[in-house]
Amino acid sequence: SSRNSFRLSSSDPLFQDPAGIFELIEVVGNGTYGQVYKGRHVKTGQLAAIKVMDVTEEEEDEIKLEINMLKAHSHHRNIATYYGAFVKKSPAGQDDQLWLVMEYCGAGSVTDLLKKTKGNCLKEDWIAYICREVLRVSNHS
Repeated sequence: SSRNSFRLSSSDPLFQDPAGIFELIEVVGNGTYGQVYKGRHVKTGQLAAIKVMDVTEEEEDEIKLEINMLKAHSHHRNIATYYGAFVKKSPAGQDDQLWLVMEYCGAGSVTDLLKKTKGNCLKEDWIAYICREVLRVSNHS
């Protein structure tokens, strides 16, 4: 394989193993780097969105940028809250899995909303509302 294996440091306190903390329930979508699952916090039962990624060295910088962006902006009411990053160790020779855990938004994405509407078309007032809320986020940084 031309991919370089990526092993996150187990001594890094930011990246603990998710076992016993979060569990995966079902796949709800596909992201740029992996699948997105509906998950659950084991002790509280609180639902979470968990993006599970096999990370290679080439992707490491982009993943770190995503984590930093989530940390910096997830306190905004229009951005899903970032709960943390976890590393599920894989056997030698395989990439470790990075789990990005965020607030679960059960209604889905704007794309999901669009697919559920008649004629795959949003009403103008919905479009205006969505655009306003996106602009509030972009103006927030």
